[in-house]
This record gives sequence, C-alpha cells and structure tokens, in this order.
Amino acid sequence: MKIGDPIRPGPDRSKIGDVKIETFDKSWFEDSKTLKNIVGKHAAGQVTIIGGSKLFHGAPLLALRGAARIAGMVYFSTPDEDKEVADKIKTGLSSFVWVPYEEAGNYIAKSDAVLIGPGMMRSHIKEQNFVCDREGEATRRRCQDLFDKHADRKWVIDGGALQVVSVEKMPRGAVVTPNDKEFEMMFGQKIEEEIEKRGEQILSLAKKYHLVILTKDKISIVSDGERVVKILGGNDGLVKGGIGDTIAGVLAGFLAKDEPIFAAAAASYLVKGAAEKLAERQGYMFNADDVVNMVPEIYGEAVNNL
Repeated sequence: MKIGDPIRPGPDRSKIGDVKIETFDKSWFEDSKTLKNIVGKHAAGQVTIIGGSKLFHGAPLLALRGAARIAGMVYFSTPDEDKEVADKIKTGLSSFVWVPYEEAGNYIAKSDAVLIGPGMMRSHIKEQNFVCDREGEATRRRCQDLFDKHADRKWVIDGGALQVVSVEKMPRGAVVTPNDKEFEMMFGQKIEEEIEKRGEQILSLAKKYHLVILTKDKISIVSDGERVVKILGGNDGLVKGGIGDTIAGVLAGFLAKDEPIFAAAAASYLVKGAAEKLAERQGYMFNADDVVNMVPEIYGEAVNNL
C-alpha cells in the first residue's frame, strides 16, 4: 500500500442476527436536515461546547472549529474560573460566543446539541472503577451535575468526560466517541478487531447502556442499539492527536439537526475523507488542524455530486 492509499476493505454483507451492517456513503446526505432550508442562524442549530482547561486548550479549539462550520451558533464554556483558556482560543477562532461556566446551563437549555469533554482534566488513579484524583474528580462532578440537570438534551461525550464519568451515569441516548483506551475504561473490555464481532459488541453495549457508540478505527462502527453502520476510508495519518476532538465537533454540529446515528457516521465519514484528500496532496504530513480545514471541502464534494 502506498502512502495516501485509502484503507478500503472488501464488501461486507454480514448480519448480526436480524440486524444488517449498513455502510455509510455520500448518498446519506440527501436526507440530512443540516445546512438545508436555512432562514436564519437559529435554523442551522445551536451547539454548546464545554471543555478546555489551563493545560489543554487545543482540543476544544479543534472541536469548536468543526462545529462552527456547521451550526448557526456555538457557545463555549470552560470550567476554569477565569477566561484565560477562552482568550487563548479566541486567538485561533472568532466564530463562537464565550459564556461564563456558571451560566452554561442557560445556554445548554436552549441548544440543540451539547458537546462536553474536549480538553477537560481527566487524571485518575484507578481505571475502570473511576477513582480520580482531585482534578479528575472536579471534572466528574461538573459533568454529572450538567447531565442530571439537562438529561433531555442531545449530548456528545468525549475526551476528559469519557474518562471520569461512569457509563451508567451518562444520559440516555448520549453519543460517546471513545478511543481504544477509553473504550476499555468505560466498558471493561477491549474493542474486537474482526468487523462482525465488533459490530455485535458495539450493538450489544449500545443497547445495554442506551447510548450511541462510535468507534474510531480503520473500519469505524456506530450503533444506537438497533442499527449498526460502518464507515470506510481514511488512512494512517489519522493517528495524529486532536483527530478525535475534530470528529466530536463535527458530530455535534450535525447532531443539532440530525439523528445521532447519522451525525456520528457523517462526522467519521467526512474526517476520513479529509485524511484521504490530504494524503493525496502531501502524504501523511498533516495534522488535525489540516483535517478540520479540509472537512468543508469533502462535505461540498459529497453534497454537490448527489
């Protein structure tokens, strides 16, 4: 395989019981409600993002850049008491509104989708049992408080939030986007490598915990406990830091107007497509900033050729 060649396994027509493993492609965008019939900024959806810390401000910036290209309005709040993180982020992105953390609930209540976790502190002492140090415990309390107060919102849970909140405590219907380590922490098991087994695993866990689970693999899988969808494409350039934050932000943007399983699959598809396009032009010498900037071009190619 040459650098830049996409990873495209052969066709998979298998089933998990009576559930067919579907394959996402660009034709799915025909039924998307996102970026259609827009008559004002609120018609494009509103998203709240909660993330960042004094240690991590790149992660929420990538998520913000992904969401801000899709949603009509993005609100951002950081758990830090001062605006230092927001001020740093403002140097790289202007199209969002910073809101004080103590007012975040007001914006969550009027948002169509909420992303929590990118860049939040997540230190822990004992994995799987979620015994956290002081910083991780603070993140856990903040997340849990918002989940309890706004359980009816459409949530995307990523990054630090995934690592400190027990899966049993997450809102029903939330979209979770764990990497391999986070998956094992959450569910106490490793991700299956073989596609049919992984599909069965994700379907079972999504049904058990009432979540929408997106894995980030060479063949990505998303399930809501009823359907299983695989997303092909991408390449080894996607191992770079910040790709998960990019996916989470794009996902939140689509989730404002679309159903969770579509939003998750679409975000994965666009990020994989961006990686393929970048590899054609410059090999694997690209990073998450390049990917998030390329996503709109891949989206344009998809919807303009339907």
